Amino acid sequence: MKKELHIFLTAIMFFTRIPCPKWVDHSPEYLSKSAKYFSLVGIIVGSIGALVFYGVSFLFSTEIALLLSMVATIYVTGAFHEDGFADVCDGLGGGWTKEKILLIMKDSRLGTYGAAGLVLILAIKFSALREVSPHVIPITIIAGHSLSRFIATTLIYSHPYVRDTEDSKAKPAAKNITVTMLFISGIFGISPLFFFNKPLIFIAVIPCYMAKMYLGAKFKKWLGGQTGDCAGAVQQLCEVVFYLSIIALWKYI
Repeated sequence: MKKELHIFLTAIMFFTRIPCPKWVDHSPEYLSKSAKYFSLVGIIVGSIGALVFYGVSFLFSTEIALLLSMVATIYVTGAFHEDGFADVCDGLGGGWTKEKILLIMKDSRLGTYGAAGLVLILAIKFSALREVSPHVIPITIIAGHSLSRFIATTLIYSHPYVRDTEDSKAKPAAKNITVTMLFISGIFGISPLFFFNKPLIFIAVIPCYMAKMYLGAKFKKWLGGQTGDCAGAVQQLCEVVFYLSIIALWKYI
């Protein structure tokens, strides 16, 4: 039990800014096993965003509540996945070889493609959530964060890690994912969908996975696999696709 707690807290430490006990570190052994809790981390991050939205909505408009909710989730994760999405936009937008793309993605500076991509995806995320019924927004935020992280975990499972540098902090979390770990991540990733109490809502998983397949094909073509930034990009895209899917499905459910 203590070992599993250590593995879970390792995932919390790696993907968020939430304080953890001093005895938790970035152990490669525990980090490589923490993939099964990625979706659970998403539930926690999404719950923080949902709570901020719910609390702020008593004082301000839905728009302000949504913006502050987004601020909260970005802050608690340190913009971890948003940074990955921007790096992928810069890399695929400005590189024409595997080496060049990886070099651009590792550059800490934000380029034109990354800035444009980040602004647009955040704008779409806000606009999509604004279209959702206010009473459903909290569970939508939680489900979006958990499901998108599960889909990102499937990318890590299906695509080999391609960076050669041993100093990459994402590498221990990007390999050796077993079917059992993927299954556990899937349980956490999909479970919030049950709270909608509408069976058709599970159809939203399909476009999310299709989005992953689209990006996965690009990563396979240009990189031969994936990096931590690629997983972050998948998480961001799938989160937005989920919100858009909810809007489309709500007309029928």
